[in-house]
Amino acid sequence: MTRISSLPADDATCGWYHLSKPRQARPAHQGQTSARWVIVGAGYTGLATARQLALHFPDQEIVLIEAQEVGFGTSGRNAGFVIDLPHDIGAPDYIGDIDTARTVMKLNLSGQNYLKELVERYDIDCQMKHCGKYQAAVEPRGIAVLDAYRSGLDKLGQPYQMIEGAELPEHIGTHFYRKALFTPGTSLIQPAALVKGLADSLPANVTLYENTPVSEVEYGARTVLRHANGSITADKLILTNNAFGMSFGFLKGRMLPVFTYASLTRPMTPVEQARLGGRPYWGVIPADPFGTTVRRTPDNRLLVRNSFSFNPDGRSNPKYLERFVSRHRASFERRFPMLPSVQFEYTWGGALALSRNHAGYFGQLRENVYGALCCNGLGVTRGTATGKLMADWLAGERSELIDFVLNSPGPCANPPAPIVALGVNFNLLWGQYRAGQES
Repeated sequence: MTRISSLPADDATCGWYHLSKPRQARPAHQGQTSARWVIVGAGYTGLATARQLALHFPDQEIVLIEAQEVGFGTSGRNAGFVIDLPHDIGAPDYIGDIDTARTVMKLNLSGQNYLKELVERYDIDCQMKHCGKYQAAVEPRGIAVLDAYRSGLDKLGQPYQMIEGAELPEHIGTHFYRKALFTPGTSLIQPAALVKGLADSLPANVTLYENTPVSEVEYGARTVLRHANGSITADKLILTNNAFGMSFGFLKGRMLPVFTYASLTRPMTPVEQARLGGRPYWGVIPADPFGTTVRRTPDNRLLVRNSFSFNPDGRSNPKYLERFVSRHRASFERRFPMLPSVQFEYTWGGALALSRNHAGYFGQLRENVYGALCCNGLGVTRGTATGKLMADWLAGERSELIDFVLNSPGPCANPPAPIVALGVNFNLLWGQYRAGQES
């Protein structure tokens, strides 16, 4: 018997969740149920797995379990970038091995294109805009990153536009940045709205149980998942719950639950919109990975995301929200001095499942238990792609992309807990300090 030691506990202040269209959560599970396929975690990965399994096995019931409400957890808390390009921060040109980069791009595009298709097919209102992204820099170190990435994109044969600082206000309004690299393939979304829409358009043979946190697991030829009001027995169990896979007994000491934080303003007035200028919606990611992500949304709000914390139990901690909202305000004022009265309406945190070697896990964890875990901050595209591939693989298919994720080395082992906590916290603090004006 494995007792689940840590369950999701996100803050209640996520702007994306509250501003997305309300939906009726599916009832929590009650009593005893048996199913051939059971999936734990109804984020992008779990939803894609469930949808594709349902298509492969239309006469079988697929059970999907979510500890919270769909859209309330991690999948509804990201910055809303659906990115196509590879970005290997460990490589000098951010592309690395060209053959690997090409395969990674195929993987990302498969997830992105699948989401585009579903949004169109089910008319999901999630503010999806195929408008590209800007990667912007203000300090010399950040500009060097842009130049390196440009050379990598040349090698990969991908289009881009390098925009000098004087021209940037026409694009994003602010005069803050000195240079930006624009790539056209990224889509922007309202993430909570997207994941809610995906959940409400699942095939009829998928049964979704929300607000059903699993408290105990008994592994064997069949897996028994117990919770406060009953149990679910699975012939095949698939874990798509990222860092919480460690609580289920797998990849222990190999994933790092790191939280990042965002604030979202009230809508700008027409006068404020004119004062800002630029395009009606856009997204900026920082050249420095510890810098600030900024978005202008289609409903004329501004998003600022920066700051990190290491939460080993994967649960939100209110002290960080209080600490980081002032940092968000300072970042906002540096970029948008023309908007002094535009205040934040929401501030929230969201978890990333990271590994030290930036590798995820895909494959069999033990007899009749499988996992697609550790998205390393790429849950929208990579989670969607690997979730769909998991279902294809379990249905007996093989492909270049399935072989690629199966052959991944997986997350590497971390040092012992006290050492890894010291190391992660130091790296987070040092990275944010070195980001300088990029923060």
